[in-house]
Amino acid sequence: MGVLEKIAEIESEMARTQKNKATSAHLGLLKARLAKLRRELIEPKGGGGGKAGEGFDVAKTGDARIGFVGFPSVGKSTLLSNLAGVYSEVAAYEFTTLTTVPGVIKYKGAKVQLLDLPGIIEGAKDGKGRGKQVIAVARTCSLIFIVLDVLKPLGHKRLIEHELEGFGIRLNKEPPNIHFRKKDKGGINFQPSVPQSELDSDLVKQILAEYKIHNADILVRYDASADDLIDVIEGNRVYIPCIFLLNKIDQISIEELDIIYKIPHCVPISAHHKWNFDDLLEKMWEYLDLVRIYTKPKGQLPDYEAPVVLDHRHSAIEDFCNKLHKSLIKEFKYALVWGSSVKHQPQKVGKEHILHDEDVVQIVKR
Repeated sequence: MGVLEKIAEIESEMARTQKNKATSAHLGLLKARLAKLRRELIEPKGGGGGKAGEGFDVAKTGDARIGFVGFPSVGKSTLLSNLAGVYSEVAAYEFTTLTTVPGVIKYKGAKVQLLDLPGIIEGAKDGKGRGKQVIAVARTCSLIFIVLDVLKPLGHKRLIEHELEGFGIRLNKEPPNIHFRKKDKGGINFQPSVPQSELDSDLVKQILAEYKIHNADILVRYDASADDLIDVIEGNRVYIPCIFLLNKIDQISIEELDIIYKIPHCVPISAHHKWNFDDLLEKMWEYLDLVRIYTKPKGQLPDYEAPVVLDHRHSAIEDFCNKLHKSLIKEFKYALVWGSSVKHQPQKVGKEHILHDEDVVQIVKR
C-alpha cells in the first residue's frame, strides 16, 4: 500500500469521525500519523530519488523572493510580465542556465525576485509532475502571492491553502509558542501555563508515542491545538507571510469591490489593466518587512543609491557585516550609526546592535 493510499485512508477516517471530547485523542493520533506520512512525501526515504536533469532550482538573486501560486489561467503570467515590465530595470529576464527567472523588480531600493511557481496545484501533493521541486522552491520564498480569480475566489483559496499546508508551509501564522525538549529519562512532563481546550496530558502522550518519544518536556504558553504540537515535533514547518491577489476586478461592480477590500490579507487588482499595482507593491513591502541600511565611507556622504537590504529577523550589525563581506566581522572594531535605532547621532555600537530601516552605518575596523 503506497503512501498516498494510506494518506487517503486516514483522511477519510478523519472525515467520518465526529469531533467531540471522547474522540479528540483518536483524532490527535490520526493527525500525527498523517503528518508523518506527509513528511515522507516531502522527504522520501532512501536517497537518490528523482531523475537527474529535471531540477527546478532557481538561483536566488536580489534581497527577497516572492513566489506566485495559483490555478492555470487566473492571470499569473500577465501579472508577472506587467509587474516586471512596469517596475523593472531593462534586464527583467535573466536567462540563467537553470530556469528562467521571470522577473526582478526594484522597489524602494530593494531588488525583489518574482517567481512563477508552475503546477503547484495540480496534484503536487501526490508528487506528480514537478510538484516536489516547486514546493522546495516555495519553501524558500520570503512572501507568497496567491493569485485568485475574483469570480470564484473562495473555493480556489481553500484548495491552495490546503495544498500548501500539506507541504508544511504555514501562511500568515506565527510559529507556535510551545517549548519542546527531548530528554533521556523522566517521562513526559506536560506543563500548560494557560487552560487548554484541546490538549491534555493523555493526548500529548499518545501523540508523542506515535513519534516514539517517551521522555520530553513540553511547555505550552497559549491555548494550543494538536496540530500546533505536531508542527513543533515535526520541526520542518516554514512560516511565510502571504497576500491573496484577487485578479480580474474589471469584471465586478463597485459594491462587490468594497466588500472584497474588507477581507484580510487581500489586494484586488487587474493584471490586464494594471489597476491597483501601487497598493499591491505597498502591501508587498509591508509584508516583506525588509530593513534597508545605507553605507557611509569615512569622510564621504552616505550612499543612498544602493542600500544593503537585510531581513527584519536578522538585522544586527553582525548580519550587516556578513552581507557586505564574510571577512569584515574579523576586523570589526565598532560601528557608527545614524538613524532611529540609536539615541545619539551618531552613536558607537557593537556588533549585537539591532538596526532599523533606513539607518546609516559606518564600520570602523581595527
